[in-house]
Amino acid sequence: MTDSLKDLENDIDGMATYDYIVNHVETCVDVMPALIDNMLRADSTGQFLASSARFLAAVDRQRFEPWLAPLIEGAIDKDRERKYIGSLLEALWGQDYQEKASTLKETDNNFRRIYKRMFPIGM
Repeated sequence: MTDSLKDLENDIDGMATYDYIVNHVETCVDVMPALIDNMLRADSTGQFLASSARFLAAVDRQRFEPWLAPLIEGAIDKDRERKYIGSLLEALWGQDYQEKASTLKETDNNFRRIYKRMFPIGM
């Protein structure tokens, strides 16, 4: 583990880990499992988990696809007040996610979980 990654063990809210991902997006692929584990430990609200998922999907969704699910799942589990997960709908599934919602709910568990939390009556 590098010194900068070791410093992230002291991350108290996930922001330092998120900053590391943003600042090292071109070289962090090999350490993504450790970064995600650290963020799951530190981010108690899901804010930085959701932000990381949005950021990585915007940068190169295909390259970072293996790590999007754990980030999304962590955000869903931790964002009890639904402050951050709603932003994932459009960022990850497109501006037209509402039109595709019935299909996405059947085929994508993370979409279904977020949609159900954001629109409990319309489920």
